[in-house]
Amino acid sequence: MSVTVGRPGMLTTVQDAGRKGSQHVGVPVAGPMDWWSLAAANLLVGNVSDAAALEITLIGPELELSRDAIIAVTGATFEFTVSGRPGVMHRPQSVKAGERVTFGARVSGARAYLAVDGGFAVLEVLRSRATHVRAGMGGHEGRPLRRGDVVPLGPASGASASPVSVEPPHLPLRDPVVLRAIAGPDDVPAAFWGQTFSINPQSDRMGYRLDGAPLDVSGAHPSAGVAMGTVQVTPSGTCVLLMADRATSGGYARAATVITADLPLAGQAAPGDRIRFEPVDAAEAGEVLRQMRAHLPGARS
Repeated sequence: MSVTVGRPGMLTTVQDAGRKGSQHVGVPVAGPMDWWSLAAANLLVGNVSDAAALEITLIGPELELSRDAIIAVTGATFEFTVSGRPGVMHRPQSVKAGERVTFGARVSGARAYLAVDGGFAVLEVLRSRATHVRAGMGGHEGRPLRRGDVVPLGPASGASASPVSVEPPHLPLRDPVVLRAIAGPDDVPAAFWGQTFSINPQSDRMGYRLDGAPLDVSGAHPSAGVAMGTVQVTPSGTCVLLMADRATSGGYARAATVITADLPLAGQAAPGDRIRFEPVDAAEAGEVLRQMRAHLPGARS
């Protein structure tokens, strides 16, 4: 029971909810850039929300399944086919053994998630199957998929594709992408909140380098823990939005942290996209997160 890679795409990795609980010893979390879409894809095929799936970045793969399966593709909108039949985003569909799932043009967003009933059964490393490319940890041999890879699947659930579908509440993206954030803990110029940044091409799953007017930050900033969504300001005044493959700590000024509900928005942004930050408080952050989770398949309002 496996998936064979005919064409790998630009950056296709196995991701689950991430390698949590080990940051205090320097182990990065990894996991999805868009947690909502990973969870939705899994729930649509009958998996637990944090099962291992494929994260597909900008250019999609071609994959052949060795068994009958239920699949779902969520997140960034791609054109894709199942052995020539048009695929449908955000809903489960049946695939027969030997059929090929082929991704074509990307329409909007940056990252799609493909879940298969039973999940991807790569080995766990520290209780997670998530790929961290720089550390060579987890996923399929600790790296993005390559042509000819054979990635194991878990046992089929035996379920049939249901007619349920979902609409991601954070897509399509607007221009600019507005990311709500909690200010601080370090003081930075008010200009941080007033300007629109552009995501530099030298950006990846570790972080987005943001092009914009430099911020004047001074003084020493001791190394401290960072989260996905932390916006650091380098001594040169450049802002960096830390993402899924970030390190566990950093020694730059921390201007703000993007709220959990808006991390999927950040994860769907691509180089060249424009973003700006909007301050909110913890109460609003909690409420919009509740609303975001209410859109997941099977969630109770």
